[in-house]
This record gives sequence, C-alpha cells and structure tokens, in this order.
Amino acid sequence: MSWLSRLAERQIQKARLTGQLQGLEGEGKPLPDRPDDAFVSPGDAVGFRIMAEAGVLPEEIILKKQVLAQRALLATLTDASAQNAAMAELARLELRQAIAEESRRKFLR
Repeated sequence: MSWLSRLAERQIQKARLTGQLQGLEGEGKPLPDRPDDAFVSPGDAVGFRIMAEAGVLPEEIILKKQVLAQRALLATLTDASAQNAAMAELARLELRQAIAEESRRKFLR
C-alpha cells in the first residue's frame, strides 16, 4: 500500500471514529443505479455526478439530448425536403457533440 493510500485510509478512519461520516445525505440507502457510468472513466463519472447533483449539465450531454430529439423528429418526417433539412441539422448537432466530447477529453489529459 502506498503512503498516499495509507494517509487516505487514516483520514477516513479518523472521520469515521469522530462521527463525521454519520448523517450524510443518502446514508443507509443503496447507491443510485447508473449503468452508463460503466462506459465512462472514473474521473469523468465523478465530474458528471457532481454536476448532476448541482443541476448542471455539460454541453455534450445537452447536445446528446438534442441529437436524440432530432433523430426522433427525422423518423416522423415524410416530406423529402423536410427530411433533408432535418438530416442537415442532425449532422450539425452530431458534429458539435463530437467537438464537445473531444474538447473534454483533451482538457482532462
């Protein structure tokens, strides 16, 4: 065990023994089910959880929702010109989403 792990364990034990870990929000409840976290790095998952608890959404998540909504709209269209316009908007949203995801990855390196 590294010195940092030992230090962290000591701090956790100290907090537990002094009662600082009692009465916390969610104590005694199961962890929330987040199956999507299996495909996200632990650091990203923590960041996304903190933002979710604060009611904030990262740009890439907002764009992901917009992409899903645009795909649903596209599936309902029958007019060729409306389909073309919807596909162009879908491509624009997917590009913005990819840029936002890549920006986050580069920022976290």
